[in-house]
Amino acid sequence: MTFTTRFAPSPTGPLHLGHAYSALLAHDMAQAESGTFLLRIEDIDQSRARAAWEEQIYQDLAWLGLAWPQPVMRQSDRLPRYRTALERLTAMGLTYPCRCNRADIETAAGAPQEGVPQFGPDGRIYPGTCRNRQTSETSDRDVIRLNMEKAVKTAELRGFTETGAEFQGLHALDPDQLITAAGDIILVRRTMGSSYHLSVVIDDADQGITHAVRGADLFEATQIHVLLQSLLGLPTPVYHHHRLIRDAAGKRLAKRDDARAIAKYRAQGATPQDIRGMVDLPLLSG
Repeated sequence: MTFTTRFAPSPTGPLHLGHAYSALLAHDMAQAESGTFLLRIEDIDQSRARAAWEEQIYQDLAWLGLAWPQPVMRQSDRLPRYRTALERLTAMGLTYPCRCNRADIETAAGAPQEGVPQFGPDGRIYPGTCRNRQTSETSDRDVIRLNMEKAVKTAELRGFTETGAEFQGLHALDPDQLITAAGDIILVRRTMGSSYHLSVVIDDADQGITHAVRGADLFEATQIHVLLQSLLGLPTPVYHHHRLIRDAAGKRLAKRDDARAIAKYRAQGATPQDIRGMVDLPLLSG
């Protein structure tokens, strides 16, 4: 199987140095293995996605010296594919509609219990208020959640291989941790037709991703993704969670930190080699 990586940005703002590092690292890893580097546009949030930002993604990555096969996969074109996966999980009795908003969840969570996780990959861990609702009750105002307790009992839990320095090794899935530290995650968000968790596992499988390269901040979400892969009969790639690029104060870069946007460095006369130096990647010879 061809060594295949990907870079999957959302067109909701300018790419910054952290994005540059992730894209360059994924590209370098594929090149070192005579493999393939793919680009995917994660634009299921159409309320925030903008064509101008998508175009700038292409421009920034090309300027960095990256190339990728065409056509580019765009999540907004793949809603029927996500719906099919959701229907499979629903047929297994693992999903339910949820009408709770953030305020409802905060109120239902009540006073924190010492030693019990309060936040997971989806933010505040859902307390299960709507867990007994039936699929037939679903409305346009609902999100669709995974019943995590049922899911871990249904899946043949398998581990995953991690090659990133911080988490390197073999990792087994912990059912109790999935239930208590992830909870009933959202599979479909209102007006989006999917969620990050559902779409990323479908897309990685359909693109034949063998090595998923992404930031260390997503490591906790990987157990969720491996669980969904098991439930849906999808392959599990090798994961490589890389270090995060931070500002002088040690804070992780975000898209609002446009002072570190790749386009601004370009406008100021920086070169792709300069960018590689800024994120401590090996400079290209020649």
